[in-house]
Amino acid sequence: MHHETFGSPGTRPLLLLHGGGVAGWMWDPMRRHLDPARRIIIPDLPGHGRSATADYVSHEETVAGLVALLEQEGEAATVVGFSLGAQLAVLLAARRPDLVGDAVVISAQAEPMRAAGPTLALLRLTAGLARNPRFARLQARELFIPDELLPRYLETSAALSRTTLLRAVGENLRFTTPPAWRAHPGSALVLVGANEKPLMHRSAELLSRVHPRATLDVVAECGHGIPLQQPAALAARLEESLSA
Repeated sequence: MHHETFGSPGTRPLLLLHGGGVAGWMWDPMRRHLDPARRIIIPDLPGHGRSATADYVSHEETVAGLVALLEQEGEAATVVGFSLGAQLAVLLAARRPDLVGDAVVISAQAEPMRAAGPTLALLRLTAGLARNPRFARLQARELFIPDELLPRYLETSAALSRTTLLRAVGENLRFTTPPAWRAHPGSALVLVGANEKPLMHRSAELLSRVHPRATLDVVAECGHGIPLQQPAALAARLEESLSA
Protein backbone atom coordinates (compact mmCIF):
# COMPACT_ATOMS: atom_id res chain seq x y z
CA MET A 1 0.00 0.00 0.00
CA HIS A 2 1.62 3.24 -1.13
CA HIS A 3 1.65 5.93 1.55
CA GLU A 4 3.17 9.32 2.25
CA THR A 5 4.33 10.55 5.62
CA PHE A 6 4.86 14.09 6.87
CA GLY A 7 6.35 15.40 10.10
CA SER A 8 8.61 13.60 12.54
CA PRO A 9 7.92 10.12 13.91
CA GLY A 10 7.54 9.75 17.64
CA THR A 11 4.69 12.23 17.94
CA ARG A 12 0.99 11.44 17.88
CA PRO A 13 0.22 10.43 14.28
CA LEU A 14 -2.76 11.49 12.22
CA LEU A 15 -3.88 8.82 9.73
CA LEU A 16 -6.05 10.13 6.86
CA LEU A 17 -8.12 7.58 4.92
CA HIS A 18 -9.66 8.68 1.62
CA GLY A 19 -12.95 7.63 0.07
CA GLY A 20 -13.61 5.23 -2.79
CA GLY A 21 -12.75 6.36 -6.31
CA VAL A 22 -10.26 9.00 -5.19
CA ALA A 23 -6.85 8.70 -3.48
CA GLY A 24 -4.69 10.30 -0.80
CA TRP A 25 -4.49 13.53 -2.81
CA MET A 26 -8.06 14.36 -1.70
CA TRP A 27 -6.61 15.49 1.65
CA ASP A 28 -4.29 18.11 0.08
CA PRO A 29 -6.66 21.09 0.57
CA MET A 30 -7.17 20.23 4.25
CA ARG A 31 -3.53 19.38 4.93
CA ARG A 32 -2.48 22.90 3.96
CA HIS A 33 -4.33 24.14 7.04
CA LEU A 34 -2.74 21.70 9.49
CA ASP A 35 0.39 22.29 11.55
CA PRO A 36 3.26 21.55 9.11
CA ALA A 37 5.19 19.80 11.89
CA ARG A 38 2.38 17.37 12.61
CA ARG A 39 2.99 13.68 11.95
CA ILE A 40 0.61 12.70 9.13
CA ILE A 41 0.22 9.39 7.30
CA ILE A 42 -1.75 9.36 4.05
CA PRO A 43 -2.10 6.03 2.22
CA ASP A 44 -3.52 5.34 -1.20
CA LEU A 45 -5.87 2.46 -0.41
CA PRO A 46 -5.49 -0.74 -2.49
CA GLY A 47 -6.70 -0.31 -6.06
CA HIS A 48 -6.55 3.49 -5.83
CA GLY A 49 -4.00 6.09 -6.92
CA ARG A 50 -0.43 4.86 -6.57
CA SER A 51 -1.70 1.58 -5.09
CA ALA A 52 -3.70 0.78 -8.24
CA THR A 53 -1.32 -2.02 -9.24
CA ALA A 54 -3.11 -4.30 -6.70
CA ASP A 55 -6.90 -4.54 -6.71
CA TYR A 56 -9.01 -3.83 -3.66
CA VAL A 57 -9.80 -7.17 -2.01
CA SER A 58 -11.78 -6.43 1.16
CA HIS A 59 -12.09 -4.15 4.15
CA GLU A 60 -10.50 -6.89 6.26
CA GLU A 61 -7.35 -7.10 4.15
CA THR A 62 -7.09 -3.31 3.94
CA VAL A 63 -7.42 -2.95 7.71
CA ALA A 64 -4.60 -5.48 8.12
CA GLY A 65 -2.39 -3.30 5.93
CA LEU A 66 -3.31 -0.18 7.90
CA VAL A 67 -2.55 -1.96 11.17
CA ALA A 68 0.94 -2.68 9.85
CA LEU A 69 1.43 1.05 9.13
CA LEU A 70 0.28 2.11 12.59
CA GLU A 71 2.34 -0.51 14.41
CA GLN A 72 5.46 1.22 13.08
CA GLU A 73 4.50 4.52 14.71
CA GLY A 74 4.80 3.54 18.37
CA GLU A 75 1.92 5.73 19.51
CA ALA A 76 -1.86 5.52 19.15
CA ALA A 77 -3.12 7.58 16.22
CA THR A 78 -6.02 9.83 15.52
CA VAL A 79 -7.66 8.17 12.52
CA VAL A 80 -9.74 10.30 10.16
CA GLY A 81 -11.75 8.53 7.49
CA PHE A 82 -14.06 9.75 4.76
CA SER A 83 -16.81 7.57 3.22
CA LEU A 84 -15.12 4.23 2.41
CA GLY A 85 -12.20 5.36 4.56
CA ALA A 86 -14.60 6.18 7.39
CA GLN A 87 -15.79 2.57 7.45
CA LEU A 88 -12.15 1.50 7.68
CA ALA A 89 -11.60 3.95 10.55
CA VAL A 90 -14.50 2.37 12.44
CA LEU A 91 -13.12 -1.13 11.85
CA LEU A 92 -9.63 -0.07 12.92
CA ALA A 93 -10.93 1.44 16.15
CA ALA A 94 -13.03 -1.65 16.86
CA ARG A 95 -10.30 -4.20 16.06
CA ARG A 96 -7.22 -2.41 17.39
CA PRO A 97 -8.20 0.16 20.02
CA ASP A 98 -4.56 0.12 21.17
CA LEU A 99 -3.61 1.74 17.86
CA VAL A 100 -6.53 4.18 17.53
CA GLY A 101 -6.73 6.79 20.25
CA ASP A 102 -9.50 8.81 18.62
CA ALA A 103 -11.58 8.39 15.47
CA VAL A 104 -13.10 10.99 13.18
CA VAL A 105 -15.77 9.38 11.03
CA ILE A 106 -16.94 11.47 8.08
CA SER A 107 -19.89 10.40 5.92
CA ALA A 108 -19.82 6.68 6.72
CA GLN A 109 -22.61 4.36 5.65
CA ALA A 110 -23.21 2.13 8.67
CA GLU A 111 -26.31 0.15 7.74
CA PRO A 112 -26.47 -2.20 4.74
CA MET A 113 -28.26 -0.98 1.65
CA ARG A 114 -31.35 -3.08 1.00
CA ALA A 115 -30.96 -2.99 -2.77
CA ALA A 116 -27.24 -3.85 -2.80
CA GLY A 117 -27.71 -6.71 -5.28
CA PRO A 118 -29.41 -4.71 -8.06
CA THR A 119 -27.08 -1.77 -7.44
CA LEU A 120 -23.99 -3.94 -7.92
CA ALA A 121 -25.53 -5.61 -10.98
CA LEU A 122 -26.00 -2.18 -12.57
CA LEU A 123 -22.46 -1.23 -11.59
CA ARG A 124 -21.09 -4.31 -13.38
CA LEU A 125 -22.71 -3.10 -16.58
CA THR A 126 -21.54 0.50 -16.25
CA ALA A 127 -18.13 0.07 -14.58
CA GLY A 128 -16.29 1.07 -17.74
CA LEU A 129 -17.75 4.58 -17.56
CA ALA A 130 -15.23 5.44 -14.85
CA ARG A 131 -12.59 5.62 -17.59
CA ASN A 132 -14.67 7.96 -19.74
CA PRO A 133 -13.33 11.52 -19.21
CA ARG A 134 -16.72 13.14 -19.76
CA PHE A 135 -18.45 10.85 -17.26
CA ALA A 136 -15.56 11.28 -14.81
CA ARG A 137 -15.91 15.06 -14.98
CA LEU A 138 -19.61 14.75 -14.09
CA GLN A 139 -18.71 12.49 -11.18
CA ALA A 140 -16.09 14.98 -10.03
CA ARG A 141 -18.82 17.61 -9.62
CA GLU A 142 -20.88 15.21 -7.51
CA LEU A 143 -17.85 14.60 -5.30
CA PHE A 144 -17.02 18.33 -4.98
CA ILE A 145 -13.56 17.86 -6.52
CA PRO A 146 -11.99 21.33 -6.88
CA ASP A 147 -10.62 22.36 -10.26
CA GLU A 148 -7.03 22.16 -9.03
CA LEU A 149 -7.46 18.45 -8.24
CA LEU A 150 -9.50 17.54 -11.33
CA PRO A 151 -6.48 16.20 -13.31
CA ARG A 152 -5.58 13.90 -10.42
CA TYR A 153 -9.17 12.71 -10.12
CA LEU A 154 -9.32 11.93 -13.85
CA GLU A 155 -6.03 10.03 -13.61
CA THR A 156 -7.23 8.05 -10.56
CA SER A 157 -10.59 7.30 -12.13
CA ALA A 158 -8.99 6.06 -15.36
CA ALA A 159 -6.73 3.66 -13.45
CA LEU A 160 -9.51 2.23 -11.28
CA SER A 161 -10.08 -1.39 -12.28
CA ARG A 162 -13.50 -2.98 -12.62
CA THR A 163 -12.55 -5.46 -9.88
CA THR A 164 -11.58 -2.72 -7.44
CA LEU A 165 -14.72 -0.74 -8.18
CA LEU A 166 -17.04 -3.71 -7.61
CA ARG A 167 -15.27 -4.96 -4.50
CA ALA A 168 -14.94 -1.56 -2.84
CA VAL A 169 -18.53 -0.58 -3.57
CA GLY A 170 -19.77 -4.02 -2.50
CA GLU A 171 -17.95 -3.76 0.83
CA ASN A 172 -19.31 -0.24 1.28
CA LEU A 173 -22.93 -1.20 0.59
CA ARG A 174 -22.86 -4.25 2.87
CA PHE A 175 -21.05 -2.60 5.78
CA THR A 176 -22.49 -2.99 9.28
CA THR A 177 -21.26 -1.40 12.50
CA PRO A 178 -18.95 -3.88 14.28
CA PRO A 179 -20.05 -4.78 17.84
CA ALA A 180 -16.64 -3.80 19.25
CA TRP A 181 -17.18 -0.18 18.12
CA ARG A 182 -19.16 0.36 21.33
CA ALA A 183 -16.15 -0.76 23.39
CA HIS A 184 -13.61 1.60 21.80
CA PRO A 185 -12.12 3.54 24.75
CA GLY A 186 -11.18 6.69 22.83
CA SER A 187 -13.36 9.48 21.52
CA ALA A 188 -15.27 9.50 18.26
CA LEU A 189 -16.36 12.51 16.24
CA VAL A 190 -19.04 11.58 13.70
CA LEU A 191 -19.66 14.10 10.92
CA VAL A 192 -22.37 14.09 8.26
CA GLY A 193 -23.28 16.77 5.73
CA ALA A 194 -26.65 18.44 6.24
CA ASN A 195 -27.47 17.82 2.56
CA GLU A 196 -26.58 14.13 2.52
CA LYS A 197 -29.10 11.34 1.91
CA PRO A 198 -31.31 10.04 4.75
CA LEU A 199 -29.31 6.78 4.84
CA MET A 200 -26.18 8.73 5.70
CA HIS A 201 -27.95 10.61 8.49
CA ARG A 202 -29.31 7.36 9.95
CA SER A 203 -25.83 5.88 9.76
CA ALA A 204 -24.26 8.85 11.55
CA GLU A 205 -26.89 8.66 14.28
CA LEU A 206 -26.28 4.93 14.69
CA LEU A 207 -22.49 5.29 14.92
CA SER A 208 -22.76 8.06 17.49
CA ARG A 209 -25.48 6.36 19.50
CA VAL A 210 -23.65 3.09 20.10
CA HIS A 211 -20.22 4.63 20.83
CA PRO A 212 -20.10 5.77 24.49
CA ARG A 213 -17.83 8.78 23.85
CA ALA A 214 -19.09 9.93 20.46
CA THR A 215 -20.11 13.40 19.35
CA LEU A 216 -22.38 13.83 16.33
CA ASP A 217 -22.16 16.97 14.23
CA VAL A 218 -24.33 17.73 11.19
CA VAL A 219 -22.25 20.08 9.01
CA ALA A 220 -24.32 22.84 7.47
CA GLU A 221 -24.18 23.56 3.72
CA CYS A 222 -22.34 20.32 2.98
CA GLY A 223 -23.19 17.21 1.01
CA HIS A 224 -21.07 14.08 0.68
CA GLY A 225 -17.81 15.98 0.50
CA ILE A 226 -17.00 17.69 3.82
CA PRO A 227 -13.16 17.44 3.51
CA LEU A 228 -13.28 19.11 0.08
CA GLN A 229 -16.14 21.52 0.77
CA GLN A 230 -14.86 22.83 4.10
CA PRO A 231 -11.16 21.87 4.35
CA ALA A 232 -10.13 24.81 6.56
CA ALA A 233 -12.95 24.29 9.04
CA LEU A 234 -12.25 20.56 9.26
CA ALA A 235 -8.53 21.18 9.78
CA ALA A 236 -9.28 23.66 12.56
CA ARG A 237 -11.52 21.10 14.24
CA LEU A 238 -8.80 18.47 14.04
CA GLU A 239 -6.14 20.81 15.39
CA GLU A 240 -8.39 21.68 18.31
CA SER A 241 -8.93 18.02 19.22
CA LEU A 242 -5.29 17.05 18.70
CA SER A 243 -4.14 19.85 20.99
CA ALA A 244 -6.60 18.96 23.77
